[in-house]
Amino acid sequence: MSQYDTVIFDLDGTLLDTLEDLADSVNHVLFLYGYPLRSMAEIRSFVGNGVRKLMRRAVADPVPDSVFAELFAAFQWYYNAHCAVKTKPYEGIPELLRELKAAGFRLAVVSNKNDAAVKNLIEHFFPGLFDVSIGQREGVPLKPAPDMVEIALTHLGAARRQAIYVGDSEVDSATAANAGLRLILVAWGFGGQKELSLLTPGRLAKDAETLAALILPD
Repeated sequence: MSQYDTVIFDLDGTLLDTLEDLADSVNHVLFLYGYPLRSMAEIRSFVGNGVRKLMRRAVADPVPDSVFAELFAAFQWYYNAHCAVKTKPYEGIPELLRELKAAGFRLAVVSNKNDAAVKNLIEHFFPGLFDVSIGQREGVPLKPAPDMVEIALTHLGAARRQAIYVGDSEVDSATAANAGLRLILVAWGFGGQKELSLLTPGRLAKDAETLAALILPD
């Protein structure tokens, strides 16, 4: 029997490979406003601290707040309409989630992506599997602050000692620590495998099967 009954997942780089749609949306806005386009490697290095910070890093040049607000609004609109064009679940993830759900686990997603996109993606790719999904919203600090995790635990009625956090980055590692949760990091996401292995020795999942074994030990 597992020592856990609740799993809180990060979204980008953990459940879904969202990088191409994020890159396309960023570059659509950069092209529209005459800024240089960004490579996939650059976009990968920019993600992890929310889409506002992603867009700030992509623009790079200092711009007035009013100009950036226009750029960011254009990104939000375009990404919300195109967030599931090239995005796809990582191999084995839908099956893992169904297995956890069938075993009675409470499941949540907490993400620094905007709340509307989070809910759209969860409904599109994982309908009926998550009890709560939380994205960037007004008045709630972004990860690695623990606030979104705390909201999820309260919504689920879950005990902290029986909850585990699953993510793919140093931000996720810090989030779990700040929230007082056990952590598993996945090797397939946007973080570097070598760096992540230093954060959680023995708690790095190389694939969905390994992740299942860490959550559901024999």
